[in-house]
Amino acid sequence: MLAVPGVRPLLLVGILARIPVVAIGVTLTLHVITGMKLGFLQAGLVGAASTGGVALGAPITGRFVDRHGLRPVVAVTTVAQLVFWSSAAFLPYWPLVGGAFAAGVLALPVFNVIRQCLAAAVPTERRRAAFALDAMLVEVSYMVGPTVAVAATTTFGSDLTMALVGLGLVGSGTALLVLNPATRGGDEPEAGGAAVPRRQWLTPALLALFGVTFAATFVLTATELNLVAVLKADAATRWTGLAIAVWSLSSLVGGFAYGSLRRGLSPLVTIGCMAALTVPVGLVGPWPLLCLALVPSGILCAPALSTTVDTLSGWVPAAARGEAVGLHSTALTLGIAVANPVTGFLIDRTGTGWAFAVTGLGSLLVVGLAVPLWRRAPRPAQPEAVAATAG
Repeated sequence: MLAVPGVRPLLLVGILARIPVVAIGVTLTLHVITGMKLGFLQAGLVGAASTGGVALGAPITGRFVDRHGLRPVVAVTTVAQLVFWSSAAFLPYWPLVGGAFAAGVLALPVFNVIRQCLAAAVPTERRRAAFALDAMLVEVSYMVGPTVAVAATTTFGSDLTMALVGLGLVGSGTALLVLNPATRGGDEPEAGGAAVPRRQWLTPALLALFGVTFAATFVLTATELNLVAVLKADAATRWTGLAIAVWSLSSLVGGFAYGSLRRGLSPLVTIGCMAALTVPVGLVGPWPLLCLALVPSGILCAPALSTTVDTLSGWVPAAARGEAVGLHSTALTLGIAVANPVTGFLIDRTGTGWAFAVTGLGSLLVVGLAVPLWRRAPRPAQPEAVAATAG
């Protein structure tokens, strides 16, 4: 896959650019708690404002990429990040909340752009392997970004850490501007043509795909919170990093194995199995056994997320791919946002055992509800048809 022209620099920029992006949440949280000396509720509100902005802005920036190309969107969002992160450390609390929301709406669309450009750079029959590799690199970014943010805050303080995150985001935007990867394949019409009406691609089956994408991040986020709760109950919080690393490594193994298969799997299969394997995990006793019990579902993490992007790229015409990938990102973000309070409530009221079961069954229910709509899935988008529609 790395031998495909354009893929290697795209993935290299992608893994480096995603590190400051995934460090945003923990950096804002630590700044409110340690820098501003406020509570977790206030920190949660800032995080929710940032997350809500990202969920709202992702499809908007994606549509602008479809209509006006990559560079104008990246330039505007890079400037927006520079303005916010250079001033965030000096803002009072409520202006910080508003600024976090605005910066989320104008977030640098690294995740969306990399996936959109990867679909353009790789032939259709090889996208499954490409998205599996991308999912593995996303896992690496999530392992590095928050860890570096915590270490920097502990060592240098939250003010300097926020400046470093801003510097990383501006550097990421600059790298994308210089690289300027193509958002359409060689046989697909360039940006700037007539927009494809949403009714032609925003089908019930695609909405079902967004639903199972939501279910995937919902169950993954719930599992992470449950794992942290189990470690705390067992007085083993110091082993949290090791436990999450084992889980993440199993995802990397699963992504590599899935990308090597001759045929792909439906998101209904991968996400349904991941949710089903999560249900009985709460019955396991001590935390070391719990970590081992999470390996089977962890193996399906990267494949589950990559199958959703792969399926989307085949269903949506190239002229609308940016907006569709933005909606996909919104579904991912909403899954994370909803899972946090729901799982916390379940842990407080019922314990981690029931929390694993209920969140797993809930995600499995969403997958089941998507099955009837899935049968009405559109045929894979063909470049010739897209060109005719745009004309």
